This record gives sequence, C-alpha cells and structure tokens, in this order.
Amino acid sequence: MGADRDRGGRRRPMRVMAYVSCGAVVLAGCASMPDSGDLRDVEASQRPDAQVRVFAMPPRENAQPQEIVQGFLEALTSDDSQFETAKKYLTEEAAKSWQPYRSTTVLADGPNTVAEHSGSREVTGDYAYALTGDKVAEVDQQFAYEPADGRYEETVHLTEQKGPDGTKQWRIDTPPQGVVLGRSDFQRHYVSVNKYYFASNAPAADQLGTVADPVYVRAQVDPVTQMVEALLKGPTSWLKPVVRSRFPTGTALKKGVRSLTPDDQNKLTVPLNKRADGVGHTQCTEMAAQLIFTLQDLTPTGIDDVELQRSDGSSLCAIDAGDAEIIASHGTGQRVRYEYFIDGEKRLVRIPASTEQQAERVPGALGEGDTALRAAAVSRNEESAAGVSEDGRSLYVGSLASGGSLGDPVLQSGAKSGDDGLTTPSWDASGDLWVADRDPKNSRLLLLEKGAGEPLEVTTPGIEGRIEAVRVAADGVRIALIVQKDGRTSLLMGRIERQKGADGQPAVTIHEPRSVAPQLEEVTAMSWAGDSRLVVVGQEKGGVQQIRYVQVDGSTPVGAAPSALTGVEEIAASEDERLPLVAHSEDGIVRLSSGSQWQKVVKTGTAPVYPG
Repeated sequence: MGADRDRGGRRRPMRVMAYVSCGAVVLAGCASMPDSGDLRDVEASQRPDAQVRVFAMPPRENAQPQEIVQGFLEALTSDDSQFETAKKYLTEEAAKSWQPYRSTTVLADGPNTVAEHSGSREVTGDYAYALTGDKVAEVDQQFAYEPADGRYEETVHLTEQKGPDGTKQWRIDTPPQGVVLGRSDFQRHYVSVNKYYFASNAPAADQLGTVADPVYVRAQVDPVTQMVEALLKGPTSWLKPVVRSRFPTGTALKKGVRSLTPDDQNKLTVPLNKRADGVGHTQCTEMAAQLIFTLQDLTPTGIDDVELQRSDGSSLCAIDAGDAEIIASHGTGQRVRYEYFIDGEKRLVRIPASTEQQAERVPGALGEGDTALRAAAVSRNEESAAGVSEDGRSLYVGSLASGGSLGDPVLQSGAKSGDDGLTTPSWDASGDLWVADRDPKNSRLLLLEKGAGEPLEVTTPGIEGRIEAVRVAADGVRIALIVQKDGRTSLLMGRIERQKGADGQPAVTIHEPRSVAPQLEEVTAMSWAGDSRLVVVGQEKGGVQQIRYVQVDGSTPVGAAPSALTGVEEIAASEDERLPLVAHSEDGIVRLSSGSQWQKVVKTGTAPVYPG
C-alpha cells in the first residue's frame, strides 16, 4: 500500500489502522488522544504517531473572527468523520451548502490568513480574511491525487449571527469550497490505497488482469468503508478508458449501511443495493475479487474473505483470498525466477532472484552467441529475450533455450551514434515488445507484436521531446517514459489505448501523459517497483543525484527511500516487492535487499533488468 501492498520485500509494512476514537478538545484547535499518557496539543505542522486520533473543538462563546477562522482551518485537519465540528464554525446556510469532499487542496506550508477588513466593516458585523499559500497538489472528489503548482488564493467571509440565546456570534458565511490544508497535515491524515479494476484493452487471457487505481483516503476515518464506496463508484477519470469494473453501474452499499467492519475471522460482509441483485455467480466472484485486492492491506491482519449480499440480505456469493488469485492475475502474475544484466563480455547473464549465486550466461544466442549487446529485456514468462546491439542500431529477439539461433534483427535504427539509437526494450503482459528509436531524424515509439513482424509506430499526442526510456507496467495498460526536451528529462506516465484503425490494422496510442516526478529536473533511470509505484534516479534543480520512490499519480509514498548509492546509471526493480533492487553504479552491478545496504554482485556489468 501507499499505494502498493507489502509482500515482505523492500518496504516496511504499511497498513491503515482503524482505531477506537475518544474525544478531547483544545482552544481553537485540535487535540490528540494517544493510547496512553497525558493529552497533548497538536500544532498543524506536527505529525503525531499513527495511533493518535486528532479531533477539533467547536468555537468557544464570543470567539473573535481570527479565532473563528483559525479554528475552522484546524478543524479541517481533524479526524472528524463528516467534518461536523468544522461546520460549527459556519452559518447555518453555509454549513448546508459547503462541500468538503468536493476537493482537497494541499499547500506547501498550510494556509496563511490575512485580515481584509476595514475598521468600519468590523463595527457593522462584516469581516473577511484572505487565505493564501503555494499549491502542492489537488485531490478531487474521486480521491485522485494530482500534483499542482501556483498560488492558492481564497477569501473567507464572516458575519455576526444570533445564537440560540440571542447573543451575537461570529461565523463564516463564505467558506472555501472543499478542504485546504498543509502538506504535513495531509501526510498525517491521508493515505494512498490502491483500488483494483480489470484491464479492458489488453488481449484476452485465461485470467483477468488487475490494474491498480491509487486514491487518497482519510487514514483513520473508517478507511474500509471509504475504499468500498470508492471502488463501487468506479475508476478515476484518467484510468477509466482502459479498465472495467464488474460491479453493475449504480451499485452502492445497501441504504442505511454506514460502516463496514470485518469480523474476528477477517471476513467482510458487504450488503449491496438492488443494482447487484441479478448478477450471476461468475460476475459476483469477480466483483468480490476486486474487493479483496482493494482491501487486503486496510486492517492490521488483512481481509481474508468477502461475502456480497443482495438487497434482501441473502448471500450473493463469497470467496476467499485464494479464490481471488485464481480469478485474476495480480501484480506480476508469475513468479520471477531471475534477475538479468549484460556482463563484461557484452552477453546476457542471469542470477537466481534473491540468492548469492554467481551469474551465468543465459541459454540461447543472446547469452551463448557472438552478438555483443548493450541492453536487453526479458519476457515476463522468461522464455524469450530482446537484445540491443552494442552500437545501439539493431534489435534482436531470441529464445532463452539452449541451441536457439538469433537470426536477423527485428528492427534497425538509422542513428549514427549509439546514444541516438534504440532504448532498452520492454515487454508487456501480452508478450508484445516496446522500444523507442532515438534517431534524431526519425525519433518514435515502436511496438512489435509478440516481438516480431513489422514494427507499429505508436501515436504519442501530448508528448513533446525525445523518448529516452520505456517501461510498460505488468498490467499492460500503463507506460512509464523518460522524455528529454530542452535539456531537461522528465518522467511521464501514459495510458495505453488499443483499437483498430480505419484500414483494419491495430492502432495504439499513448493518451494523457502526465508528469509523475515534477520536482525532479533530471530523471536518468526508472523502473516499475510495484502495482502503482516506480523507483526513480534523478536530481532536483541544483541538487545531487538521488534514488526515490514515486507513485503513478505523482505523489510520494510513505516510507524510507532506498539507501544512497553513488554514480547510478541504471536501476531495475520488480513489481514483486520481495525482490531486491538492482543497479548499475560506479561499483558495477549492485543490489539492495530489504533492511540491508547495497551489496556488490560483479564489478563489470551494465543494464540490469527484471522480466518485463
């Protein structure tokens, strides 16, 4: 989770904990209730322990405008499930029209407040404050995160109104729509979780393929129910064109169901409305599989079983986690057996994953033949591989079986320099091969179906610059690209859409590319490192090289970054997070297992890759 599930690999366990709430108040702000010890005030910039619930206090009697505004802003950072306390700072009409779930605006340092009143306005019961700050991100009403920049400027208007006892009290009659808070409060209160849908534009297979759709929910405000409701509402707008949900349109929780809690056997029962009453058993089990994949990390012990109920309370179907893995391939879908790289003699070699054994040349022409290589990619079933020749101009595809011949190149670049030739290729889930040709005279992104045949030029609207690196996700519907333009290299995430062209031939387009590491001015290497996470090598403006994880939505996952490493040129990770990171650095081929430091594998070697 965060948003990738932990499989005992490179990351510390990250489960969203739901804790019992208790109330406490502090003047015009929030208070925290720890499991033990004394109460303590929590400033907006502080980050209390994960087990602390933070609650706002209502406005005190005769509170002045500045105190009302500050109390309202503090209430937005509390764990109040429906923002009921925040609404107490509003007039009755404003409380009815205010939409806290419309959006969440994240600011670098929290909103600054500046009074805009004149002396006469205060006397007449009229007051206003400007809220300002530097934007970091926006979370929309689908809970989708998107990096943002620019200034935030909103006006909060206050007026005096009569209370039940007839006294006048200051209240906000024009609040900002949605929620606004600082980055530290956002990191404290919200957590990234993957919803799961099924790929709709990938070729047919024996199993359905899952696609992660990360969203941000409030970590300690009934996250299980939040995620079920978010899943039922459907995929986020960016991902929707390439995935499908098995829940019928309009499916929601049964009327009156406000909270879902697993029982002591880790089973979750989900009552649905009438929209789902008529689904068949197969469709129902696929719906339940979506729920299990989505909820697997949301409680300390996980969700082992899910039962869906009709609107009349009868059972629709029930499955366990093992059934879900049979229904749909999840993540890599296959066990990764080896990690690969190019050795000092320019041949493809491999090492059994997570072992200390020595490298051996792969069977077949790419390991045993005479062709010198500079980069390679191994198919996800580890039966085939593609290799780029040492001069960067030729792409070969061969079997990873002894005795196989290499044959002629499947693709050739017209570039005169190896650095302008072909990128490291990438295999998708259906066995198609992706590669970018960096030829200055004809730079393009290409697809070879099943690694053979006439290359198909992929349309890339919205991508300006030259593609320097290509990595396709295990789900086959998302692609990560490093793009160079005007001396800057950026990491973009695109959506892969496949259809038939006017001539009946396949047409593939990369839609809506978006930056997923906007804070980095130079990105030099990247690799998928989970269902919705990548590991990236790059540097900020004026900074030094660093290795970090980034989410596909552009957010930064919770948890430590990989240990520092000097002179990293290439990096490889597996979507199976139990496997170590592998890198090509100034020390040669090195790898990083969970809880350890980088260890040298061989001094001479380049281009490390995992299958894919």
